[in-house]
Amino acid sequence: MSGTRQVVDRWVKSLIEHDIDREFELSRPDVVHEYPQSGERVRGRENVRAIAENYPAGLPTIISGRVVGSEDRWVTTPSFTLLRIEGSGDVYTVIGEIAYPDGTVWQDVGVVELRDGAISKVTWIFGAPFDPPQWRARWVEKIERTSSSPTSR
Repeated sequence: MSGTRQVVDRWVKSLIEHDIDREFELSRPDVVHEYPQSGERVRGRENVRAIAENYPAGLPTIISGRVVGSEDRWVTTPSFTLLRIEGSGDVYTVIGEIAYPDGTVWQDVGVVELRDGAISKVTWIFGAPFDPPQWRARWVEKIERTSSSPTSR
């Protein structure tokens, strides 16, 4: 496993565990997080930290779960499930699901870029669940929308 992959693995684990200090250490001071769907850009790890620390109703402080699996597949707490990390060099893609307190489960893709061995930019794309259109039903196979389904991976 390359050095940059190890950084990404440790960074993702910090997200899963809500370890803001470790996330901070693995990110460049000038890290950028972008949310294209809402048209927002967060500049600097201090601002990334402030958003995490001021999340409405707070982030969970107790993690009920464990990380298991190979380097490409982890199973974690219900709040965030990492399905896959792919990439090499300085660009990786993180694919997962986020379970919100209201019970909805959204798909999440992050394009993670590194510079000088640290996280330098993350572009986050979030997808809400939706009902499939009836017109294409005869050509598709239905799958479960939860991370517990092996077919959803």
